[in-house]
Amino acid sequence: MSTEPPRPPFAAATFRQILLQRLLFSAGLVFVTIGAIGMVVPMMPGTIFLILAAWCFAKSSPRFEAWMLNNRYLGPSVVRWRETGAIPLIAKLFAFASFIGSWTGAWYFGAPIYVLWGLGLLFAGLAIFMATRPNG
Repeated sequence: MSTEPPRPPFAAATFRQILLQRLLFSAGLVFVTIGAIGMVVPMMPGTIFLILAAWCFAKSSPRFEAWMLNNRYLGPSVVRWRETGAIPLIAKLFAFASFIGSWTGAWYFGAPIYVLWGLGLLFAGLAIFMATRPNG
């Protein structure tokens, strides 16, 4: 008979929770960095990465989530998305033009057919999703 006390059943779950929390926080930092770059670089999306960052921070660090939502440059688009699920019409038009331009560029530079099909399906799915969101 063993004299060692039994381990609590939650020890592994706690380690997993801490690991998941740190991974989500790290992903949030990466997403907020990409999103901030996307806010100033043409043809690079910013808002979607900020929405992802806010989700990651909501699960891992409420303090960073609050910082991001209250930031005057990064927060408004995420707050608007959370409140209404709306995408501004100009953003939709810009995204649709980017989809067409990206697909056309891939075709022009000789991308393989499976890449063209993959991009076409991805862009079609994104366009349908965006078209069904209200205008913000």
